[in-house]
Amino acid sequence: MFFSSLLDRFIKKSPIAVLSHATIIYTLNATSLDALFREHASLQYEHRITFSSLVDLMSLVVCQIYRSVNSADTQCAEKIAASLVAVSGKLNRLELPIISAFVSETAARQATVVAQLHAELPAPVPGYWVKIVDGNHLAATEPRLKVLRDEAAAPLPGQALVVYDPQRDLMTNLLPCEDGHAPERSLLAEVLPLIDEGEVWIEDRHFGTTEFVFGIQARKAYFIIRQHAGNLHWEELRKPTPCGRCDTGEVYEQSVRLWADDGREMVCRRITLKLDQPTRDGDTELHSLTNLPKSVKAVVIAAASRKRWTIEVGFQKLATVLESEIDTLAYPKAALFGFAVGVAAYHVLSVVQAALRSEHGTDRVQKEVSTFVMAEELSAVSEGLKIAIPETTWSRIATLSMAEFARWLKEVARQAKMEKYQKHPRGPKKKKRKLRPDKKKPHVATARLLKSRKVANK
Repeated sequence: MFFSSLLDRFIKKSPIAVLSHATIIYTLNATSLDALFREHASLQYEHRITFSSLVDLMSLVVCQIYRSVNSADTQCAEKIAASLVAVSGKLNRLELPIISAFVSETAARQATVVAQLHAELPAPVPGYWVKIVDGNHLAATEPRLKVLRDEAAAPLPGQALVVYDPQRDLMTNLLPCEDGHAPERSLLAEVLPLIDEGEVWIEDRHFGTTEFVFGIQARKAYFIIRQHAGNLHWEELRKPTPCGRCDTGEVYEQSVRLWADDGREMVCRRITLKLDQPTRDGDTELHSLTNLPKSVKAVVIAAASRKRWTIEVGFQKLATVLESEIDTLAYPKAALFGFAVGVAAYHVLSVVQAALRSEHGTDRVQKEVSTFVMAEELSAVSEGLKIAIPETTWSRIATLSMAEFARWLKEVARQAKMEKYQKHPRGPKKKKRKLRPDKKKPHVATARLLKSRKVANK
């Protein structure tokens, strides 16, 4: 699909950057973002600062093109006809429903692109659509606000519950909360309306509450929840029986009964995984509760429960590969918006990986392709793409149908040299010795130590 000879040169040199920028243009275009703001805003208004310009501004920081909102705003002065004070005020007062809708509505559009590419990943529970929910507390910020300057404790700008779709590698919903100390389970009431009939929801032990478990059952969906000792009322109906092995240990199953204080009851399965190696917390056994039918083997459930960590890998990428937790954004709403833009950037890389999977195979991309290397190329080339490629070219890409856009993504992905984006896994970490500082010898010269080692090895 020919657009311009200059774009073709970028595709040959930096296909990942082209795929990423085209995905941003197609799924995060200004028209749809500004319409989203108008639909969900109740107190704020656009005036001279549009919501799409705020997303563009924050994405420059999240993708590590500029180090701060201040420096990004200086570069975007022509696009945003307002002072830095006005921009900061807009960011600091962004309404939470806008932030939540920004993630869910753009993720839905990106999910359609992944579906058109036919590049979904295998489901953790074969035959079922799986969702994973977990919480993420934003990292402490700098104490920039006057109210924080006399506080010795680290200021937490907020947290969010995130719903993750492992089949499409997308965080489909974000439920933001300004209170960094609020318990995660206080947000669960907002999760229940997101659950569709027939889905399987995987959660950590913090979410194993009576209301949430019975709420999932009432919506004719399924759960796999790590069991917490004090969260649920339950009793044993049958002794555990061995069911085989998974990758990490022996699996056992038994029937149990759950009940609520209002008289509701449920018979479900309790899956026990006796680990070959203890967890980092020292646990030797992991217990999960599920209402999945007997047709789903206990070994499959045990393995799926362990897959909950995939969302934590996503959080890690947001914090390291992308600068989604910006420590200079001390106001909670601004910090949560920065995290949401980080999620949107993560989705762009997920769509790019889906395009690569469609052309180069799922196993190869999952095992060999480094998200960090992809993000580096995007950061290095994106500004050059914006300058060199005229808006008319990107506008033509934005008018493609979903099927045409997916076909074009595959054409570009076909030209990617996969060895350029390979992971470089390191070996196991060596155990560090704890050395006490010597007050008489506080410093050493590295060059002298290297020289003495070289002499000793002769």
